[in-house]
Amino acid sequence: MTQNQPKSTLVPILIIAGLFFIFGFVTWINGALIPFMKTINELTDAQSYLVASASYISFVVMALPASYIINEIGYKKGMSLGLITMAVGALLFIPAAEARTYWVFLVAIFIQGAGMTLLQTASNPYITILGPMESAAKRIAIMGIANKVAGALGSVIFGTILLSGIDSIKEQLSVVDDVEKSNLLNTMADSVVTPYIIMAAVLFLLGILIRKAPLPNVEAQPIEVSASGEKVKTSIFQFPHLWLGVLALFLYVGVEVVAGDTIISYGISLNIPAEEARFFTLFTLMAMVATYALGVFLIPKYINQSLALKASAILGVLLSLCIVFTTGFTSVLFVAALGIANALVWPAIWPLALTGLGKFTETGSALLIMAISGGAIIPPLYGALVDHKKAELISIGINEASALADAASFGYWILLPCYIAILYYAFFGHKVGLKKG
Repeated sequence: MTQNQPKSTLVPILIIAGLFFIFGFVTWINGALIPFMKTINELTDAQSYLVASASYISFVVMALPASYIINEIGYKKGMSLGLITMAVGALLFIPAAEARTYWVFLVAIFIQGAGMTLLQTASNPYITILGPMESAAKRIAIMGIANKVAGALGSVIFGTILLSGIDSIKEQLSVVDDVEKSNLLNTMADSVVTPYIIMAAVLFLLGILIRKAPLPNVEAQPIEVSASGEKVKTSIFQFPHLWLGVLALFLYVGVEVVAGDTIISYGISLNIPAEEARFFTLFTLMAMVATYALGVFLIPKYINQSLALKASAILGVLLSLCIVFTTGFTSVLFVAALGIANALVWPAIWPLALTGLGKFTETGSALLIMAISGGAIIPPLYGALVDHKKAELISIGINEASALADAASFGYWILLPCYIAILYYAFFGHKVGLKKG
């Protein structure tokens, strides 16, 4: 693949890193929102994980429309529209909190996800082809650092705002009458209003400012014929390595969201106080940041992108087994350690999947963005496994607290087949359909 590249990429990289920071902050507050929504709306585990579904399903619905919109209005206007759309979603949290209605919260989260889809559809392929393809994982790893540092800040800030005192509120809810219970839940729901007003204001402001940002036009050039003279590709369906990459990315996003968004609820299920558990998402994200930094140093000078993906997938398989075969805080640490396994998967899959696409790069990028919907599917499946196992354990006489802890651990079996599929892509899948030479 060849690219039209600006002479200096520093300023564009910094701007795109800023956008990754923004949607990292918004995305990773879901870890705090899930137990918060479960409490104020009195939900099951499976229902509470629809928070993640509402956010990530927007990438299926909006990826191709976002690609069309960016084609029509350009990168900067597309990014501006994405930020403003996210702001609208943030404002919708206000009536949702006033009514304490779960589906309205989910609509608000979906709208924010639609805005993030616009940002992701523009920024991921942009940063991938901004420089040499062999160092794309390095640039994406820098984006990952911005994304996960923001996610860590968001999880701590919103964990503090939304989860402080939640244990005592749960105790009160079990003993008060219906009127007092409603008042307590309404007061708790109102705690989202101020932070989301602030978020909306910041997003609106950034949506205006991004219009003046100095982002040069960067495009992948069409590849009409290969060096060996093989027949020109005429359809996106002629790139099986891309489609396998979409599947691998779908599963990866699912396990990444499980690692980040379930860890707080998992800690609480193990009778770890919410005041302590609210920091657990931070552990996962900091593990990712450290590994991203390692990737920036190692790729491509010391290791290539496919080797990074192989190591990540193998570690993911091992850590998944460690989670389900350990107990207590030790297993929580293994969930957090998934951040190490996950960090370099996204940066490695993008350039491997886009290799050789030429004029189909834009469509391939949209398909990879759609794969983010794995975050909408895998976490609710985890929640459904937890609910099913919990009911099974209670039916044989195990008390509810112990049943929940065991079931929450059992749910992590869902990670294993996902990492095995990623492992296949790392060794074989990214080569399928590509001519050797």
